[in-house]
Amino acid sequence: MLRFSAFALVGILALIDPPHSAAQRAVQIAAFAAVGAALLASVLVTEFPHYRTWGLPIALGVMAAAGGLASLTSGKGQLLVVFAGIAALAAGTDTELPAAVAVAVAGILPIWIAGALTGATFATLAGYPLLIVACLSFGRNRRAYRVQAEQSAALLEQYQRLRAEQRRADVLDERTRIAREIHDVLAHSLGALGIQIQAAKAMLTDHREVDQAVDALATAQRMAADGLAETRRAVHALRVDTLSLGEEISAVVATHRQRYHVPVTFETSGPTRALPPDVSLALLRAAQEALVNAAKHACGQPVAIRLDYGDTSMRLSVVNHLNGAPPEATSPSSSAGGYGLTGMRERLRLLRGTLLAGPRDDEWAVTAELPIAQDVTTG
Repeated sequence: MLRFSAFALVGILALIDPPHSAAQRAVQIAAFAAVGAALLASVLVTEFPHYRTWGLPIALGVMAAAGGLASLTSGKGQLLVVFAGIAALAAGTDTELPAAVAVAVAGILPIWIAGALTGATFATLAGYPLLIVACLSFGRNRRAYRVQAEQSAALLEQYQRLRAEQRRADVLDERTRIAREIHDVLAHSLGALGIQIQAAKAMLTDHREVDQAVDALATAQRMAADGLAETRRAVHALRVDTLSLGEEISAVVATHRQRYHVPVTFETSGPTRALPPDVSLALLRAAQEALVNAAKHACGQPVAIRLDYGDTSMRLSVVNHLNGAPPEATSPSSSAGGYGLTGMRERLRLLRGTLLAGPRDDEWAVTAELPIAQDVTTG
C-alpha cells in the first residue's frame, strides 16, 4: 500500500509539473507506466511461489530501469528515481545476492547511459547510483536480520520441542523409577509377610500352637505397617537417605534376625564413604531382595552379608546355605515369576552395574557391584 500510495503521489506531481519537452514527457509517461506495471507484477508474483524466484527479480529490474531512466527528465516526474531505490531495496531483501545486484545494475545503467548522451551533471551521474547502491545495501542488511530472526525463531522452536521432549522423558523416567521402587518395596514386604502368615498357618493347623500363631500374626501386622510406611516413602520418591548405606543394611539385617530367628552376619571392608542416593538405594534393595529369597528358599539357614567399599566401585555379596537341597529346587529364579532378580538386574544395569546370582557349592550367592565416582567425599 505504501508503494502504490507513493506511485500515485508521484503521478499527481508529474501532472502538476510536467517536462517542457515532448520527448521527456513521453519518456516520463512510458517510465511511469512501466513502474506501475512492474509494481503490480512484483505484488502478484509474491502470491505464486513457483514464479517468485525468477518473476520477482524481473519485475524489480524493470521498475529500477524505468525509475533510473525517468530520473534524467525534468519536472516532478524525475521523482520516479525513488522507485529505482525501492526496487533495489526490495531486491536486496527478498532475492539472492546475484539477482539483487542485477536489479541495482538495471537501475544504474540507464542513468549512466542516458546521462552520458544528454550531458547530465556529475551530481546526477554519481548521486542517483549512490542512492540505489545504498538502498541495495540496506536491503541486504534487512535480509540478514530477517534470516537471523528466522533462524532464532527456528532454534527457539527446536529448543522448546527439545525441552518438551526432555520433560516428557523426565516424567517417564520418574514414573519408571517410582514403579520400580514400589515393586521392590512390595516384593520385599509382601514376600516377608507371606512367609510369616504361612508360618502362623502351620502353627495353627499342624501344631495347634495358638499363642505362637498369635505372635506370628502380630509380627505380620507390624511387617504390614512397615511395608506401608516404605511404600509411602517410595511414592513420595525421596532422593536422599537419612542414614548411610551400612546403617541401612544393618537395620535390615537386625529386622531379618528378629523375624526369622536365623543368624545373619554383616561385615564391611574399606573406608566408609558417602554414596550417591541412587547407588545406596540400589544396593539396599538388592540386600533386601536377597534376604527375602533366603527366607523363602533356605529357611533357617545362616546368611552372610558383606559390603566392600572399593576405590572406584561398591560390592555387595549375600551368601546363604541351600539347606542341603539341589540348587534347582532352592534357586530364587525358580520361584513364581522370578521378578526379584530381574528387577535387581534392571536397577543395577541403569547405574552401569552388574548382578551375579547362582549356586556355589552348597551355597547360593548374590553379588551386586556398582561403579562410583572417585570424587565422592570420604565419610
